[in-house]
Amino acid sequence: MPLPTHLSSYTTLISAHNLSAHVQDPRWVILDCRHDLMESNAGSLAYAAGHLPHAQFVHLDQSLSAPKVGADGVFRGRHPLPEKQQFIQTLRQLGINNDTQVVVYDAHGGMFAARLWWMLRWVGHAAVAVLDGGLPAWQAQSFPLTTDVPDARKGDISEQTTLVSHVDVARVLANIASAELTVVDARAADRFRGENETIDPVGGHIPGALNRFFKDNLQADGRFKDAAQLKIEWSALLTHPEKSIMQCGSGVTACHNLLALEVAGLKGAALYPGSWSEWCSDSSRPVAR
Repeated sequence: MPLPTHLSSYTTLISAHNLSAHVQDPRWVILDCRHDLMESNAGSLAYAAGHLPHAQFVHLDQSLSAPKVGADGVFRGRHPLPEKQQFIQTLRQLGINNDTQVVVYDAHGGMFAARLWWMLRWVGHAAVAVLDGGLPAWQAQSFPLTTDVPDARKGDISEQTTLVSHVDVARVLANIASAELTVVDARAADRFRGENETIDPVGGHIPGALNRFFKDNLQADGRFKDAAQLKIEWSALLTHPEKSIMQCGSGVTACHNLLALEVAGLKGAALYPGSWSEWCSDSSRPVAR
C-alpha cells in the first residue's frame, strides 16, 4: 500500500528536530517504550514523571509480548510475539490508522523502541520511525516534557502484507547443520561468551553465531551512526544480509540490529523472536561458549 506523501520520509529514524514540528499533528502517534528488563514498572514510572507531549506509554511485557509459556505448555522465551490480531487491537487502542505516522522512543538508544518499530512492520505498517537518540536527544534540544496523559482515541489499522520475516527455533536448530544462514547475536560480549550469569543463568550462544552488540550501532551521543558507516561495518560481518538471522536475549535488542541494517540499506535479515531465552530452555539444544 503506497504511503501518503506526508509519511514517506519516516520509516527508520526521525530526528528530535523533525519530530518537534509534528507533535501536535493528529495524523501522528507518539509512543513511549521505556523499560528496564530487571524492573518491570520502571518504564511506566518514568513516563509518569515526564514524557514527550501527546506520547502514550506502551509496556514491553504487557502490550508487545505474549505469555512466556504457550498453550502447549512449552516455554517460548521471555518476550515471544503476541498473536497478530491481538497486536492489531493494541494498535487500534492507541489510535493508529493505516495512514498514521508512528514515532516510537525510549531512553536507551532505541533498544526497546526498535522492537515496536519491527512489530509494526511485522503487521505491514511502514510509516514508523524510531526517535534517533531517544529522550536524551529530545531534552538536549530543550524541547518540553509533560506529565499530561493524552485522551484515548480509537484507530482502525488493519493488517497488511508483512514487511519483515522471522524464524522459529526449529529453523535455527536446522541451520546449525546446514549453515545456510548467518546468526548474529546482539547481546554484550560477556553474555555471548556465557560470563554473565545474573542475566543469563545458562550462558553461551548458539553454535556458529557471530556477535554484534547492538550498542555498536550507535555514536557516543546515543544516536545511530550514519547509513554509510553502518553499511561498512555490517558488510564486514555479513556478505548476504538476506541470509541472516538476528537474535539476542529475548527478541528485543535483535530488532536494534535489524533497524541498523535497514538504515544501512542492507535488507532481508530475519528475527528469531525466542532468541537465547527460548534456546537455552531446552538442554538438548547445543551451546557454544
